[in-house]
Amino acid sequence: MPKLGEIVEKVRSKNAGPFWITVDIFCGASDAFATVRDRLMTARVAALYATPEETLKRFDIPDLAVVKFSFPRPDPDRPRDMHGASYAAPLAEMELD
Repeated sequence: MPKLGEIVEKVRSKNAGPFWITVDIFCGASDAFATVRDRLMTARVAALYATPEETLKRFDIPDLAVVKFSFPRPDPDRPRDMHGASYAAPLAEMELD
């Protein structure tokens, strides 16, 4: 099974304010976007980041070939990663079903 990072152009995470993290998946081509949209399950992403599925926000943006996830920062009082940059790596390594 391919890893997400092997079929998309880039996976990037960033700070989305003091209480949220955003992870962007830049698919590049429309076929890669369709694969990610159809095979990357929201429940698996929520489990990866140990956040309840109902608090994970998912945005599929076909015009940009981007899938975006936003979720509450795990510990906003003591963030280990102030800029949110380290959250992309585990998702890029996730195998797609």
